[in-house]
Amino acid sequence: MEKLLVINCGSSSLKYEVYAMPERMSLGKGLVERIGASVGNITQKSGNGVFETEEPLPDHDAAMALVKRALTDAGNGILKSIDEITGVGHRTVHGGEDYASSVIIDDDVIDAIIRNSDLAPLHNPANLTGIKAAIEMLPGVTQVAVFDTAFHQTLSPASYLYGLPRELYTKYKIRRYGFHGTSHRYVSSEAVKLMKRSPENTNVISCHLGNGASITAIKQGKSVETSMGFTPLEGLVMGTRSGDLDPAIILFLLDKGYSKEDINRMINKEGGLLGLSGISNDMRDIHKAADQGNVDAQETLEVFAHKIRQYIGAYSANMIKVDALIFTGGIGENDTRMRQRICRRLQNIGIVMDDEKNQSNGSRPGIVSRDYSPVTIIVMPTNEELQIAIDTYELISQEQQVNKGFMAEAIL
Repeated sequence: MEKLLVINCGSSSLKYEVYAMPERMSLGKGLVERIGASVGNITQKSGNGVFETEEPLPDHDAAMALVKRALTDAGNGILKSIDEITGVGHRTVHGGEDYASSVIIDDDVIDAIIRNSDLAPLHNPANLTGIKAAIEMLPGVTQVAVFDTAFHQTLSPASYLYGLPRELYTKYKIRRYGFHGTSHRYVSSEAVKLMKRSPENTNVISCHLGNGASITAIKQGKSVETSMGFTPLEGLVMGTRSGDLDPAIILFLLDKGYSKEDINRMINKEGGLLGLSGISNDMRDIHKAADQGNVDAQETLEVFAHKIRQYIGAYSANMIKVDALIFTGGIGENDTRMRQRICRRLQNIGIVMDDEKNQSNGSRPGIVSRDYSPVTIIVMPTNEELQIAIDTYELISQEQQVNKGFMAEAIL
């Protein structure tokens, strides 16, 4: 049994989970918050109980030291010794065009993460900080980078190029990258297993719907279309992100006296469900207001569903044949009413929901389409941490096999 640590490091937070592999069993997980503040806190939950404490956390090294203490706590820890960890998998947002799969971290990988930080300035530096802190805490232990963008490196130029002067692509690498790749890869693989099919003859459309939302078309196991673009702002209406915009709106607002910072805040933090409804970025609050007759909330629900239907229709046309439509993410997994609203007008392209199955299924993995529906509708909870653990385990196993080969050659 390998015990692997999965880390998702943000600028002021650090999520982690320990997995037993290949059993794919979570042994416990935790969250460190308010890193860099005067007082930070940690909450860790496992079968051994809950570890909680507050203390100064000036930086990520201090946060990682606290994680080590929580993991090995005599009363409520997950491990007897930190030496039980044989590999660490890191969620890393942007690999640019450098990586199309997860990789063992070395100096070249670190250089690539730094090089692509211009493309993800809020994420890559924080991810790298977590990587360096983990290397410091676990010297000699294999560290793996799992890139959000890697799954979408199979997009064709027709999918990833923008209608801009080509020099902007060659000089600055302005193109569609796509995100949520780890989630889309995980749920599409699990959905294919649920259908008892092979990825090689199955086409799916995966809808990751949460505060961040994206849709990906997956043909024979490979991403061929995705809604997020150069940044996670493009595509669907999200919790606070606007999604697709006529770019001339930005120029118009600049002429009206809005600053670059004003516009950036509006389209990233004040738009989406929050901006349209004027109520909340939480779909539950919007449903409640809509039920009470709030017209803005009612329109917001339909804008959200309408945009998703547009993408589903476009991707269906480009793929020609679709075998499954997947719902995942906080909204996709839990909001039965929104799933129903989205599918309401898709019967003409072979997507026929069974409303009773949809209502009774809730957030469990399951099929919610009619038996005669040409396209199978599946609810599949995502688990990005598990996918990171799977990738890490596979790479460590490959590394071990290579090392055994070298040893065998040396003996001979």
